[in-house]
Amino acid sequence: MRQRVVRVAVTAVLVALVLLAIPLALAVRATLYADQRDSLERAALAAAVRVNTDYATGDPAELPPPGPGERLGLYDPKPRLHTGTGPRSGDAAVRRAFRGVIARTQSGGELVVAVPVSHAEQVIGVVRASSAVSAVRNRVLVDWAVLLGAAVFALAVAVLVARRQARALAAPLEDLSRHCRAVTEGDLTARAAPSTIAEIDQVARTHNDMLHSLAELLRHEKDFTANASHQLRTPLTGLQLTLEAGLAQDDARLRPALEEALDATRRLHDTVEEVLRLAGSSGPPGTVVPDRSVVHLLAETDARWHGLFAQDGRRLDCGVQDIPADVLVPGGPVAEILGVLLDNARTHGRGSVRVTVRDLDDALAFDVADEGTVTVDPEGLFARGRTSGRNGGTGIGLALARDLAVSLGGRLFLAGGDPTTFTLLVPVAPATR
Repeated sequence: MRQRVVRVAVTAVLVALVLLAIPLALAVRATLYADQRDSLERAALAAAVRVNTDYATGDPAELPPPGPGERLGLYDPKPRLHTGTGPRSGDAAVRRAFRGVIARTQSGGELVVAVPVSHAEQVIGVVRASSAVSAVRNRVLVDWAVLLGAAVFALAVAVLVARRQARALAAPLEDLSRHCRAVTEGDLTARAAPSTIAEIDQVARTHNDMLHSLAELLRHEKDFTANASHQLRTPLTGLQLTLEAGLAQDDARLRPALEEALDATRRLHDTVEEVLRLAGSSGPPGTVVPDRSVVHLLAETDARWHGLFAQDGRRLDCGVQDIPADVLVPGGPVAEILGVLLDNARTHGRGSVRVTVRDLDDALAFDVADEGTVTVDPEGLFARGRTSGRNGGTGIGLALARDLAVSLGGRLFLAGGDPTTFTLLVPVAPATR
């Protein structure tokens, strides 16, 4: 921004100097030439007054001494130089002056003014005054040099003032930028300092108000997370203990129901833990520790969902393509994502559902495919709050699954619309292979 302000200021000064200096330089030139012609005309008139009208009969004709760099000469009607200095024969200016007018011209590298000398209403001679054009030109060049020096000085002052103003304008914005970077890095206590520029102060106040509101919002969210953690974990733990105590009674009639309820409670506990982890996650993506093998994860997924799809008369297949048994992935988040995709396939899909895992060297691809079709915008599927008018829903599942995938450093996307195929990419570190 500083360079831009300086460029704008310098450009404005240059335009102003060009628009002012060029006409001024032309005016100086015209003025100097006009002044020199006026000086020659005054000298010629003064000499014409002193010319003796009887000079043609032999009386002496005295001319005043010319000024520096000037020449004065008296010409008779022939016309020839009678006295003074100048060309021996009268030039065009002299011949024109013999017609009774003052002649001003430039010839032979000289400025020339010829004034007629009259007696009894007749022109009896002409006084010619001249000076070298180079002398006037040198004066013009000197004045132009002074003008150029003044322009350069004005430009230098403009640059200094522009740089100072640029610093004054840019410093508050740079300070605001530093505070924004600090906020980006997680410091919500950073506040922009006031400056001497009202417009930037207004932006800083708005920025500080926004940060205050954002900090309050995050505080409320953290409080909610802590409250949810306490209020959900405690009842779930108590319910698990109650169900485990019921299983210890060894009642054959209640045991299957208690085991199923205990499994559901454990799955609910895992879901709550993943949601709370995602809400409180502050580290970079991919920091979740791999803790479960892919084979074990697919076995758990098949055990959990096989019966549900069977109740709907549908088939679920889980397969692994050349994945070593010791490859580990973050079990909780991946299980939750697969659960969301399978629930989506059960609710909105058709036909058989297949879960496959492919090895992509530096990542694993989990494909969840059914025999249905998707005709809507793929990105719209993951928009939070988007609901299905046909089968209902909250519009949260796929958005939550994508957020969980991002927290793993992976990606979740719709790989195919006919048949419907969702793909989850999970990066695998070399140490886990």
